[in-house]
Amino acid sequence: MTLPNKPEVGSGNVPATGLGAMGFPGPTLGLWHVLHTKSRQEKVVAKDLAALGIGSFLPVQQQLRYYGKRKFVIDEPMFPGYVFLRGSRDQAYAIDRTKRIVSIIDVVDQVRLDWELRNLALALSSGTHLDPYPYLTEGTRVEVKSGPLRGLQGFVQGRSAKLNRLILKVDILGQAVAVEIDGSLLEPLRE
Repeated sequence: MTLPNKPEVGSGNVPATGLGAMGFPGPTLGLWHVLHTKSRQEKVVAKDLAALGIGSFLPVQQQLRYYGKRKFVIDEPMFPGYVFLRGSRDQAYAIDRTKRIVSIIDVVDQVRLDWELRNLALALSSGTHLDPYPYLTEGTRVEVKSGPLRGLQGFVQGRSAKLNRLILKVDILGQAVAVEIDGSLLEPLRE
């Protein structure tokens, strides 16, 4: 059973000022900061950020879970323990006061993280199922040239003769997710 993914960006009760397409925090909100949260606190932190009017991005995917004889569909964070905040350093420290944050990770390469998160948000908004995937340091950078994922950029990792794995990495976390795609839809990019 394939369940759709969705990025969780705050709550619907907060005005979407500064949020771009797909509810993704735009550059007008400030710089990216990565919040390393305490265990199982990602959604609470994202809701706290929304309540404070601070732009955030928490990529989640729906997972089917069984508890006894009952089954539930829950939103599971794609990168457990991390929430992406777009705002000022003061805003990051304000959410740190909630005692739900382990550390605030400085983002040295803002452009790269923005590119990685935008690609992740694009993949999530298409409803494509993403699988957690081990982080890769090598691979060919590609762009999907047609289909519902057109414009998506990532790194390819071969899997079978018909389907390739397109890897969407988030370098600062050392984590990645994968989507299976027909290799004929991919076009290599020059660095």
